[in-house]
Amino acid sequence: MPHPLDAAAVRTWCALALQALGRERERIDAINVYPVADGDTGTNLYLTAESAARAVEAAFDGHGASGTEPGLADAVGAMAHGALIGARGNSGTILAQLLRGMAEVLGEGSVDGDPGAAAALKRALRRAAESTYEAVAHPVEGTVLTVATVAAEAAGRADGSPAAVARAAYEGARTALEATPGQLAVLGRAGVVDAGGCGLVAVLGALAGALSGEVPTAAIAVRPEASVRADASVRPDASVRPDASVRSDASVRLDASAPVPGGCPAADGHAPEPEVPHGGDGGPDGPAFEVIYLLEADDAAVARLRARLDGLGDSLVVVGGDGLWNVHVHVDDAGAAVEAGIEAGRPYRIRITHFGTADGGRAARRREAEPAARAVVAVVPGDGLAGLCAEAGATAVTVRPGEPPASGELVQAIRQAHAREVMLLPNDPELQHTAAAAAEQARTEGVRVALIPTRAAVQGIAALAVHEPARSFDEDVVAMTSAAGATRYAELAVAERQSWTMAGVCQAGDVLGLIDGDVAVIGSDLAATAATVLDRMLSAGGEMVTFVLGAEFPAALAERLERHVRERHLAVDTVVYEGGQRGAPLLIGVE
Repeated sequence: MPHPLDAAAVRTWCALALQALGRERERIDAINVYPVADGDTGTNLYLTAESAARAVEAAFDGHGASGTEPGLADAVGAMAHGALIGARGNSGTILAQLLRGMAEVLGEGSVDGDPGAAAALKRALRRAAESTYEAVAHPVEGTVLTVATVAAEAAGRADGSPAAVARAAYEGARTALEATPGQLAVLGRAGVVDAGGCGLVAVLGALAGALSGEVPTAAIAVRPEASVRADASVRPDASVRPDASVRSDASVRLDASAPVPGGCPAADGHAPEPEVPHGGDGGPDGPAFEVIYLLEADDAAVARLRARLDGLGDSLVVVGGDGLWNVHVHVDDAGAAVEAGIEAGRPYRIRITHFGTADGGRAARRREAEPAARAVVAVVPGDGLAGLCAEAGATAVTVRPGEPPASGELVQAIRQAHAREVMLLPNDPELQHTAAAAAEQARTEGVRVALIPTRAAVQGIAALAVHEPARSFDEDVVAMTSAAGATRYAELAVAERQSWTMAGVCQAGDVLGLIDGDVAVIGSDLAATAATVLDRMLSAGGEMVTFVLGAEFPAALAERLERHVRERHLAVDTVVYEGGQRGAPLLIGVE
């Protein structure tokens, strides 16, 4: 039965979209010939959707602590923000803008009942399509922009519930996708539909499924003996599996063998040999680099940035607003593109990819140097810990509070480690699934990856301390896992609001002492709370205490805690690191 357009539906939409893009990822990558034939559109869309889904889950978790659920505006706002900060590539950046356009309308708070919700969804889809044209410096028809526009027009003609509107948008998108080879010459020559548009069909199919309770399983029909021709007469099967029901509480169960919404495989099952137009984006005659970064800047500065970047290269897409933007451009001078961002505001999460080969230059880099035998990749919460990892020969992925890395970032770090074998330390229980996905992806690229189940940075430090590349791979895994498991972990945090905890009710501003992830102590003083946490942890024994100091933790307090350990717990050694993390004033490990 149809579901209302509410926060739960947005949560289900994210889950279904991520599942659909995950299944379609390789096939979308295979037909990626425009704007750059680098075979990563499906992957970029998946990583962008993954970031959006994670943000929505965080919104539900945040409200769950107070016994409430987010509203529609909160959910779509989180989805759009997550996509913005996690957008990858040209396709992911455009998807982020589509979601932001929808959030602008659905976040107005005027969605009251099915009639109002259907009308709001129509406006949201129309605004989404319009906003992409505003974000892209030089729009090209026959791409995801066209697919989004036709989908919005089809939705505008629909009658009935939000589910009917979403279904009409999905069907309109599929029809538009089939026409793209005849609109863009490079697609027609390669015999494929637009890869970005294909991803949008999957996303809109997920929206239709979230609102209808049934997942549309129609796939783009492709003749088995040939690629899609520009003039191919394609007859999509519009059937819907009656048993593929999805509840709006995001409990999604799909038949793994069922077709995926908006499927668009290359006909022969492998990537076509693309013909990149001369003077187009990337390739021998196009810009050499893709530059992407998040930017904190005001509207006026971004307007100047657009003009400057437009003169430096092409495929310019700038999305966002309210002081936070995602900038994507293809240029020959990557340094100039970054400098332009510095002049406009504060760029960060800067990613530069070379278009020297279809795999972003990875093959060339592999030829330049033989990979190391084994390496360690660790996720850490501060620059100090990143430096510690670097000194130990590990590759660090530094994260900020509230911005966990996507699996794609971990995959990239594994590639940068340039080793045949990699030990991956997530150092956070919330990153276990993300790290597992990254490890699986890296394995498909020929890297042997072991996921060490570290749940905190101090466990990662313990594991890194016993890492020994000269050992066999399995022996090293066992040693690092054992060291992590033998390390109890704790941290101090400052409560942001009143809430219930395992130790009672805390008030905003209270100092919380968490042991193994649960609040065990509530206090008002950093040093006193830390001492209480230490005493509780060491009551069960211990030989070594590790302190990792946050960015603003006073050094004098660290000395006081070391003295406390020496006076109260004989034969226990201490070690102190400047972690530089922002979220937790102090991390503690006991081995």
